[in-house]
Amino acid sequence: MGKWIFRSPVARAGLASAVVVVILALYWFQPWKLFTDTYVDEAVPRVATASATPTPASATPGPATSAAAPAAIEILTAGEFVTHEHRTTGSAEIHRLAGGRHQLVLRDLNTSNGPDLRVWLTDQPVTRGTAGWRVFDDGEWVELAKLKGNKGNQVYELPASVDPSDFRSVSIWCKRFAVSFGAADLKSA
Repeated sequence: MGKWIFRSPVARAGLASAVVVVILALYWFQPWKLFTDTYVDEAVPRVATASATPTPASATPGPATSAAAPAAIEILTAGEFVTHEHRTTGSAEIHRLAGGRHQLVLRDLNTSNGPDLRVWLTDQPVTRGTAGWRVFDDGEWVELAKLKGNKGNQVYELPASVDPSDFRSVSIWCKRFAVSFGAADLKSA
């Protein structure tokens, strides 16, 4: 009787349809990513700290030093990640570099891997819990890049056209399902 079922055109069409549905579901949800991690450990810019030895007022730049030394890297805003759809920890900082460029630095990021994760700067406040999962595409946002890895330290360049003061949060955004895995409120440092 089992052989007869697979000789039926309806049964073969049903089986083929089931195989196609399973393949599409695997592509769409990518469940193996729940069990795999991508580690990234990029060099995070060092932020200069104030010198313990004050410079005497009478000290003047000599011929070997310049009066207009480049400014140090400055942390403009920073915040800690909160969990949304998936447990997320770590911190985010926006740095202004000596040349005036800006970078987003993710430190010790730890979240789930996902099918289509992006790094977004948004103008939305971070709301804890399920109420905060889907708010980040409601206002202004800019996608910086695909998330390089779900664990570790990462650096993302902000385009010159992006003014960091226009944004108040960063989200690890799953573009495929329009949901935040986690987000950090960016407060003045």
